[in-house]
Amino acid sequence: MSSKKVKTTNDASSSHGGGSGGESVIADHGRRRSTCGYCKSSARSSISHGLSAETLTVSDYQALIDRGWRRSGCYLYKHEMDKTCCPPYTIRLKASDFVPSKEQQRVSRRLERFLDGKLDVQPREQTEHTRASSSGEVLDSGRKTLGTATSEEKNKVEPIMDDLSKKIDQAVQRCMQSGGFPSNMQIPKAAVKKVFCAKRKKLAEGPEQLLYTSNIAFPIAAAIKRTQTSEKGEINNAENNRLSPETISEMLLSELSKVGETLDLSIKVCKGHINFRSASKDSFSDTDVVPNGNISRGANSTGEAAKKDSENHKARKLKLEMNLKRSSFDPEEHALYKRYQLRVHNDKPGHVVESSYRRFLVDSPLIYVQPSGDENVPPCGFGSFHQQYRVDGRLIAVGVVDILPKCLSSVYLFWDPDYAFLSLGKYSAMQEINWVRENQAHCPSLQYYYLGYYIHSCSKMRYKAAYRPSELLCPLRFQWVPFEVASPRLDKKSYVILSEIANSQNQCSLLPHASETLAEPITSEHEDMELGETNDHYMGSSDDDDDEEVDEDEDDDDDEMYEVESEDPESEDNDINNILIGLYGSQYRYKDLRKMMNPVGRKQLEPMLKSYRKVVGEELSERMVYEIR
Repeated sequence: MSSKKVKTTNDASSSHGGGSGGESVIADHGRRRSTCGYCKSSARSSISHGLSAETLTVSDYQALIDRGWRRSGCYLYKHEMDKTCCPPYTIRLKASDFVPSKEQQRVSRRLERFLDGKLDVQPREQTEHTRASSSGEVLDSGRKTLGTATSEEKNKVEPIMDDLSKKIDQAVQRCMQSGGFPSNMQIPKAAVKKVFCAKRKKLAEGPEQLLYTSNIAFPIAAAIKRTQTSEKGEINNAENNRLSPETISEMLLSELSKVGETLDLSIKVCKGHINFRSASKDSFSDTDVVPNGNISRGANSTGEAAKKDSENHKARKLKLEMNLKRSSFDPEEHALYKRYQLRVHNDKPGHVVESSYRRFLVDSPLIYVQPSGDENVPPCGFGSFHQQYRVDGRLIAVGVVDILPKCLSSVYLFWDPDYAFLSLGKYSAMQEINWVRENQAHCPSLQYYYLGYYIHSCSKMRYKAAYRPSELLCPLRFQWVPFEVASPRLDKKSYVILSEIANSQNQCSLLPHASETLAEPITSEHEDMELGETNDHYMGSSDDDDDEEVDEDEDDDDDEMYEVESEDPESEDNDINNILIGLYGSQYRYKDLRKMMNPVGRKQLEPMLKSYRKVVGEELSERMVYEIR
């Protein structure tokens, strides 16, 4: 067929080619039953309809996902929402309306601090030959953790902290001797900790650089309270206030000035903490502490030394690269996928072989649409892609996505378990949302971000609703309903015709104001809809943001494969005459093909066609090729 430009999925000119110069050719597998990976039921309670696609235009797949379909490789599936145990609702977000939550903003800031070398919790930089094995092999002691101190670096600062701890212990003894603290209390030992860059602003403010801190005043206050309670039975309020951590830290500060010098450090207290700061007002990095306790950059430091330190800090910065490439097998990606599945999902090694990986995340029926230079196709084109995330060249995550005329659809994400602390699931989702925003200038129809399926009863799925404002697809009328409207009803039952809730709320908005007198009370049916109720509570996010892989080898119930039930009064007329059939390399409308078939053949085929037309809709059944093999 001739190539046509992509406009929208509703544009008849793009119906066959979708701008791809191809057509959709599918085979029908009918109804399929399987065990459920969400509720973990032992019964085969997950019920779906399955298709396999030889080829699929991006416009046809856009229309399919807007009817609740998803793909796993070349296999397409749609759950029978009113029958399956855990009904999955298609969820999407309009990219231009996205407002990141505080948690999502924290994820972005955390990754920025990591790249700047300012994050004190870092991944292990280790390879397979240095990883501990089941035979008892230990990690290479010479390898270091990114952004954290090695044993050698820790030894450099420990003498300073030990010296400060001893001085605090001496100050505590002086307070006991002077009667400031009870002489019979059990004395806690002081501990001084190094303050990393990320926490300095939280613990203290001021022009001087905060290096070390001790919270010894808090265990001392608790020890004093226990001692006095055991002696007197209770403590009066005045005495309790006098022995607060803030008061104790002030007392220790006074005594510390009498127990010896603290090198180039100044001592201050803040909210019960004893803080040790650099005497210089200049800033310096964590590695500027040297073994003898002196500060490498003091008041007498030269400009050349300061410049050198600045260059060293810049050299520690990491580079994040994101690369979008067309879906294809990449050994490096497969190795990362295998590590992810084994360590995060505890899969068995036999389940993460190359063939299953290819079938799941590499193979795609989508016909690639090249960028045409006009404003209807983004610069990368339409089709299936892998978005790679690299830090200094190391592959840390891969997002598998489909880019369609109206949306970017997230298929799967796998990431390096050593970088779990970066919440790469949340970060990649925000990057994909931003990608949609940026590419709207090239393709105005590209507006949405599809997060796959949402199951309200599954806690691992709740993170998807945290990307606001999101919408859920009505399983009957295929209208989009705001999540806040749907959530209260989904709290009560798993299968809900969402469009009825939205329509009821729209009708409610037309009712007289609450202060006006109503001619008739609202019916119990409306009350059951909980008009106007919203749910602003969102469950905690999870980085396990993956759609379950579909098992294509699940046995079928042959007697149920093409069961056609009574149609909903509002569903489309189930006329199968115009379904496009592919047979022996030729194409026919069924109304023409049936003339060539005997009654037995028609009796076998027609239930299959009715079931197929019901799940894909009239328009798609008449333009996708239904292959009979």
